[in-house]
Amino acid sequence: MLRISPNSIERNAAGWLRQGISPRRLALTLALGFAIGCIPLVGVPTILCAALAQAMRLNQPAIQAANYAAMPLQFFLIVPFVRMGEWLFAAPQQTLTSVAQIHLAPMSMVAHMGSMTGQALFAWSLVAGPAVALMTLTLTGMLRRIPAFAAVENGD
Repeated sequence: MLRISPNSIERNAAGWLRQGISPRRLALTLALGFAIGCIPLVGVPTILCAALAQAMRLNQPAIQAANYAAMPLQFFLIVPFVRMGEWLFAAPQQTLTSVAQIHLAPMSMVAHMGSMTGQALFAWSLVAGPAVALMTLTLTGMLRRIPAFAAVENGD
């Protein structure tokens, strides 16, 4: 079992500071990793986080740490994102039994699951943008209170 203590977080944060990352940049990195970690597609967030960190020159360990921290929440949020997508698209609410009944037509099931996934991704995208902004603002304020981070304000 993974155990994270405040001391280990402080040591990791100190390491990130030595790399020249500012509180705002680290907050954005963590917020993006957490938001992407909640995407309603199992197995996709790690690859997306790695690609985004590479493209935006973000800290890979920090974004992946936030991604993995969000993993339990990802599983919990799949159904709410599916329901929100159904509501947004005025699609009929599906139950597990109605999805299982489609087994007679495999292509129909693939189309149906693709539709549900698309609706859930759209719902996630509506929530993720404001969530990243709010988390970035909150985390920036929190990180600036840590003495080691207060010394590294420039560098963005």
